[in-house]
Amino acid sequence: MNVYTTDRIRNVALLGHGGAGKTSLVEAMAKISGLTTRVGRVEDGNTISDYTKEEQKRKFSISTSVIPIEWDNTKLNVFDTPGYFDFVGEVEEAMSAAASAIIVINGKAGVETGTKKAWDICDKYNLPRMIYVSNMDIDNASFKNVLEDLTALYGKKIAPFHFPIRENEKFVGYVNVLAEKAYRWNDKGDAVECEIPEYSKENLQIYRDSLMEAVAETSEEFMDRYFGGDTFTEAEMRAALHTSVCDGSIVPMTMGSNTLIQGIYTLLDDCVKYLPSPEGRKVSGINTASNEIFEADYDFSKPKSAIVWKTIIDPFIGKYSLFKVNSGVFKVGDMIYNEKRDAEIKIGKMYVLCGSKATEVNELHAGDIGALAKLAVTKTGDTLSTKQMAITYPKLLISTPYTAMRYKPVNKSDVDKISQALAKMTAEDLTLLNVNDAENRQTLLVGIGEQQIEIVKSKLENEYKIQIELSKPKVAYRETIRGKSDVEGKYKKQTGGHGQYGHVKMIFEPSGDMSKPYVFEEKVVGGAVPKNFFPAVEKGLTDSVVKGPLAAYPVVGVKATLYDGSYHAVDSSEQSFKTAAKLAFKDGFMKANPILLEPIMTLRVTVPDEFTGDVMGDLNKRRGRVLGMTPVSGGKQVVEAEIPESTLFGYNTDLRSMTGGIGEFSYEFNRYEQAPGDVQAREIEARKDKLVDSVED
Repeated sequence: MNVYTTDRIRNVALLGHGGAGKTSLVEAMAKISGLTTRVGRVEDGNTISDYTKEEQKRKFSISTSVIPIEWDNTKLNVFDTPGYFDFVGEVEEAMSAAASAIIVINGKAGVETGTKKAWDICDKYNLPRMIYVSNMDIDNASFKNVLEDLTALYGKKIAPFHFPIRENEKFVGYVNVLAEKAYRWNDKGDAVECEIPEYSKENLQIYRDSLMEAVAETSEEFMDRYFGGDTFTEAEMRAALHTSVCDGSIVPMTMGSNTLIQGIYTLLDDCVKYLPSPEGRKVSGINTASNEIFEADYDFSKPKSAIVWKTIIDPFIGKYSLFKVNSGVFKVGDMIYNEKRDAEIKIGKMYVLCGSKATEVNELHAGDIGALAKLAVTKTGDTLSTKQMAITYPKLLISTPYTAMRYKPVNKSDVDKISQALAKMTAEDLTLLNVNDAENRQTLLVGIGEQQIEIVKSKLENEYKIQIELSKPKVAYRETIRGKSDVEGKYKKQTGGHGQYGHVKMIFEPSGDMSKPYVFEEKVVGGAVPKNFFPAVEKGLTDSVVKGPLAAYPVVGVKATLYDGSYHAVDSSEQSFKTAAKLAFKDGFMKANPILLEPIMTLRVTVPDEFTGDVMGDLNKRRGRVLGMTPVSGGKQVVEAEIPESTLFGYNTDLRSMTGGIGEFSYEFNRYEQAPGDVQAREIEARKDKLVDSVED
């Protein structure tokens, strides 16, 4: 592959709803640019970007792939991102490396939830964007409907650069708004200039007037000429529109057919002409030696630095660290330094990835995308620079996962294998967590959604030959008391020789401090229980609060006071007093109005205004208490509520169903509070087998 300077590079992310046609658009781009000789099909599982077994089996993208398209002496690094919401982390990684985006919309389905999410994420990362309407060769596909819907949502900044010519429900050509020319496809698939159809002239005038108005707004000189009735040359319009597209004030709109490879030529031309190169974009890090800001700004003349924006660890293709050069020029033979891991590496081989295929390259300029193999300690988000000028960039902004599933190995002998495989998967996917919840004796997979976790299970089975079982996670309930009890615990055992004797009288009551399992006090008078046995009594309490006598959950907030008892000069021992304390605790706890506490979370749900009623009604059904609503930009509300953790299982799926996939949520632990009677009764019944009858070690 040729070496490209910064000004000849375009980093473009393909975004859109699942099934909009992003992957098939990549195939069409690859074919027309000469990268491939045939057009792969998602249905056939032979596309460049969907190369993993899971993607081929499921017929949709799961991870982001990079496809380098060479066009008009320019390199387009095209990021094919997943459209399904469970894989938002892959999209966010791509956005951190992209400089612009193409939002792909299915011409038949129209504007969908994924379209709006794609627009929002472009706003979040302040990226210029284009709209590409796919499937124009399909009956009932409507460019006009998509345009009207987008204009209603986002205003006059939506600007058609091309629009289709359709005859008898067939896609036969297009009109170039800037050039005011029409083209039809001949039998060979070539676009041949033709007369503009009469029925297209009205739309052409409307679209061209809006472009002229947009151009006029780019400078006072153009504004004066516009109001003076002057017209702009095509070259003037292209230059002005390039500026407007790059600053986001204009969003070009075009269309085509991926399967027929129609409209792709003009799309690639527009990417080169209107989308920004990395040159001139701002990016800065910290010089770790001086602690000063390092303005990289994709300047090839500055010291070399790059950020690893994605890691691929595949059983079949190996490990690759994908990086974006933020400054300087990376060359084979260079020594690079990972300051975060204190690791220096010599670049033996450097690659450009095209899906799963790695092509060796000798150098990469600022703004370009490359890959290094087998960097043992390097992780996603790490900075690569030089030891002489060690730079570090801010960490990537990746969504926090909130959907948890409990997992167990089908074969206990696979525990180590599962751990190793999940370590690779979590290094690849930053929205996937493998959590060892020691407190509740469970291991959890935490992700964005259930589908993501199901795919992890499938990958373990198909790629690593390991099986796991998924189930609902256990909720971390607690036990405490609301009343007071005065009890005694006596342990007496004669087994020949020395016996066992321990006797305590204790008071149990609420301590008022829910952050501690118990508070222990002793008020023994006259040596009824010798002081040397006090630690043994407390040890009995320590053992008892691990699994409470109500439902075998940890105990909190109990005050235990030892005030009396008796001992035997020969038979008393630490073990006997420890056991006596356990007996007293079990009896005293159950006589002091024991209750179950459930964890209460603070939940924040962001939804469009029209869905707030449905969301609040659903929260009430889940025993949630709505605390308030705060309006935010984009016609949305943030609903804040307190809700029991036990009712949040499956909330991700239900919220998407209620809001058409737009709703988002986050939560954090707030406090414990008493569980309702029915919840308590259900948990006590379910946990009967967890209670231990014996208190002896």
